[in-house]
Amino acid sequence: MSSARDSMQAVTAGACFCFCSVGMMFFNKMAIQAFPLECILVAMQMAFAALVLLTFGWSSLHFGSLIDVLRWFMVLPFFTSMLLTSILALKNAPMSLSITLRALSPLGSLLVERFYPDPLRITPAVIMSIVVTVVGAAVYCSSLEKEAMAGVGWVVLNSLIATGDRLVCRLLLAKDQCPVDLSKTACTLISNAGGVIPLTIAAYCKGEFSALPTVLAALTPLDSLFILLTCVIGLGISYSGIWAQSLISATSFLVMINANKFFIIGIEAFGLHTKVLTKTQVAGASLTLIGAILYGRARQLAEEVKEKEPLLPQTQQGTKHA
Repeated sequence: MSSARDSMQAVTAGACFCFCSVGMMFFNKMAIQAFPLECILVAMQMAFAALVLLTFGWSSLHFGSLIDVLRWFMVLPFFTSMLLTSILALKNAPMSLSITLRALSPLGSLLVERFYPDPLRITPAVIMSIVVTVVGAAVYCSSLEKEAMAGVGWVVLNSLIATGDRLVCRLLLAKDQCPVDLSKTACTLISNAGGVIPLTIAAYCKGEFSALPTVLAALTPLDSLFILLTCVIGLGISYSGIWAQSLISATSFLVMINANKFFIIGIEAFGLHTKVLTKTQVAGASLTLIGAILYGRARQLAEEVKEKEPLLPQTQQGTKHA
């Protein structure tokens, strides 16, 4: 019963995160075009999440000890940098490029997870799905326009930082690793509140505050709505991300993120018409995401085999005594 309940909780958390992830990428793309001050935009999103949690989630905040809080501070540079580089990637590159290259992020987490206290086994199915993912990304990038190359660096940097964020969160959240004694709302509050100050300083150093009056004057009601929605969905993605990462591995979490992005590619190519995808790019992006889905399935099977492993020595020992 407990296993079924945990599985249902993982599915619910994953579904909530996927929904927020799709919405966040779409509305962030709209918001950064209307409000091109990335540091201020991300700082507003994080400040909004912190204020809402302090106002409405006070009763659910739990801080085990100062040590737990300080340990969670390890997440802050990853989380803040991930949000900022995500905005910069969307500002300088098409969403389909971001999605395709981010599909490679589970490869990095797979390597790092080998050094975890309780790593998963690498199977032939895992290796085959990796090959499919890499080939798909290569096919997509082979026909990439020169204008889009300017955003590749931000996408790659964002993918690396996101991988680090998921790995650190997994280490500090999973029951089978080294968890902190903090509630999910407390983790979300620290992650968001802790990033506001450095982003505000960065915005000042970049001169964003001097450009703020001009940008605000040019905003339309629809632009303001997009910005508000990024703040609301940002709170949802922060909480559901921590919730999901406490239940599944970092690699599986990254695969889950990538697998729901078919919808984004369709919106960009056929809804927004902001990016004309060639047949080669569609094939490459699709192959990459199919590889990511296969990878997730392979990891799930590996996890199931791993759960059964502790029973084998006991069974063999019992047979021997008999």
